[in-house]
Amino acid sequence: MNTTAQKSSTSHPRPTLEQLRAQDAWRRAEVVKNESGQKYDKYVDAAKALPALIMNSGLMQVLAFCQEKGQKESGWHYGRVAADLRDWLQQRFPQRFPSAEFEPFMNQLMQASPQDFQAITAEAFAWLRWLRQMASARQGRD
Repeated sequence: MNTTAQKSSTSHPRPTLEQLRAQDAWRRAEVVKNESGQKYDKYVDAAKALPALIMNSGLMQVLAFCQEKGQKESGWHYGRVAADLRDWLQQRFPQRFPSAEFEPFMNQLMQASPQDFQAITAEAFAWLRWLRQMASARQGRD
């Protein structure tokens, strides 16, 4: 009996980074939709807006903007998308970000090398692409 062939047919390949991003975005969109009900559309709008905001103003400025907006009930959706993004980035760069909490996260971003900052920003865009799609796809589901 060939054990190599047997192993490959029963083992699951590791998910790609794109699959991990998609899974994470799908799960987060599901959680927010279940928690927010009728207000879910605001989360979708924020998910769609963040990439353009980051392109125009930069990652740190947008995270600060979202933190400020998220402190008010009317801006909860900005705070939630930013918290979800920080959490994903903390998972992807655990040595850089020991915490996804706003202040420690921002302090670590300020200390990042230009190369690290560029990689973190690129990862933010890649994950937000998935969140935009997954959050929007969940919009019509009950």
